[in-house]
Amino acid sequence: MKKVLKIILTIVLFIFIGIQFYQPALNVDKGQVYTTDFTQAYKMPVQVKAMFQTSCYDCHSNNTNYVWYDYVQPMRALIENHIKNAKEDLNFNEWGTYSNRKQERLLNSIKEQIETKQMPLSSYTIMHKKAKLNDEQIKVLTNWLKKQE
Repeated sequence: MKKVLKIILTIVLFIFIGIQFYQPALNVDKGQVYTTDFTQAYKMPVQVKAMFQTSCYDCHSNNTNYVWYDYVQPMRALIENHIKNAKEDLNFNEWGTYSNRKQERLLNSIKEQIETKQMPLSSYTIMHKKAKLNDEQIKVLTNWLKKQE
């Protein structure tokens, strides 16, 4: 029994090591400045801008701030898939390329998802404590978003 367990653990270890060689492309823009960025499209207080960048931009922009565990598979593949899906819904760096109708719809959606605490995702804020919005921050963001409608 111990021999079988050793063989299984050895196989699992080799698989784990093997999948580390698969590293999807990073979501990093290398310092590119976006003239179409959400934070440039609106006059917003520094506090509001900081909240969006801290709580939203890692998944909903072209630049993710990775931490050490983001490079370990299988988490890396899951994170990259999550970012890809998030950017398909909303990419703050490409805000200015969206039609006025889409921007209006997204503003409403952002406000609603922040108010109902659907965003940022709890699965994200578990490891990124600074991204979690408290009630005061939610109030500040939703009030600012209401003024943009």
